[in-house]
Amino acid sequence: MDLGLSGKVVLVSASSGGIGLSTAECFAREGARVVVNGRTEQTTGAGIEELRRRLPGGTFLPLAADLGTREGCDQAIAAFPDVDILVNNLGIYGARDFFAITDEEWLEMVEVNVMSGVRLSRHYLKRMLERNSGRIIFVSTESAINPDPEMAHYSASKTMQLAISRNLAELTKGTGVTVNAVLPGPVRSPGVEKLVVDIFKTDLATAEKRFMAENRSHSLIQRLTEPREIGDVIAFVASDLASAINGAAVRADGGMVRSVF
Repeated sequence: MDLGLSGKVVLVSASSGGIGLSTAECFAREGARVVVNGRTEQTTGAGIEELRRRLPGGTFLPLAADLGTREGCDQAIAAFPDVDILVNNLGIYGARDFFAITDEEWLEMVEVNVMSGVRLSRHYLKRMLERNSGRIIFVSTESAINPDPEMAHYSASKTMQLAISRNLAELTKGTGVTVNAVLPGPVRSPGVEKLVVDIFKTDLATAEKRFMAENRSHSLIQRLTEPREIGDVIAFVASDLASAINGAAVRADGGMVRSVF
């Protein structure tokens, strides 16, 4: 199936590992030119090396910048003034008791998870509207609508992403530009594996089973989602075939959310 992504320039924030790396791979498999982002030259280079190992013929462009800061976003915009597709994937998380979360931790969560997407979208959406073509996708989470008591600040930041995504979509009315959010459930990544082990203080296999059974009992697939599965959904939502999807929160959560709306 041709997604119509060949030759497109795609910026995936935080794409040197995890969901971002797999998303970069999915776009590159479709012939897109992918801007791979890490906070440092070392992490960015390592991400590109892994991607070239997986896909030797892919086109990958390095962007070493901390997009969780204003300066990093300015650096990205200066290096790549125009992109066809922006995937706002950058995010931090961590299990914390609500009463222990400090003001500084709340502000950091918003700065990284929310303002990174706001700053990049403020520039790229305007350029997309001017040429009547483009895609912006926010990588949110099912926790945005299924509040997670283990990570109140994280859930709140992801709910903000949904509001921003829908508001930006309203600005695209009648154009060839779309803005959407994709909502993964818990995804297998080094960070999530560490999280579940930290919660249950046991080995990974046991911790994962307990996490899905006790903390994510609503999951219909009863397993962690693979990063490639999320990357495939993101690539589809960004494709020509998904031109009728706009202002949506697309669930790729393994059936975590019970609501039909």
